[in-house]
Amino acid sequence: MSFGASLPSVDVAGVPADGLVLDVREADEWAAGHVEGALHVPMSDFVARFGEVTEAVADGRRAYVMCRVGGRSAQVTQYLVQQGIDAVNIDGGMLAWDGAGRPMVTDNGSPAFVL
Repeated sequence: MSFGASLPSVDVAGVPADGLVLDVREADEWAAGHVEGALHVPMSDFVARFGEVTEAVADGRRAYVMCRVGGRSAQVTQYLVQQGIDAVNIDGGMLAWDGAGRPMVTDNGSPAFVL
């Protein structure tokens, strides 16, 4: 996958509260803290689980792609755009999300943090 200057991206403030956040981090990163309601499809499983992503955006929803800092999500965003899916990379990833004070959750109720 290669990067183009045309990679669509948005900062964390541009992600709507009801937006479809696609988190491509690994399981340990997800467990530490994630966006409530996000779809978790680790980059390492992405091709195998691509159907879950296409199903989530079947109604024309935009996918806001997230990782820790924006590198992995940029690659996934590029791939999705090449597949004709409306996707944008979240600049700065979870570190920027946390830094902006946007809410995070864990599945077990412990305090959320970015791993």
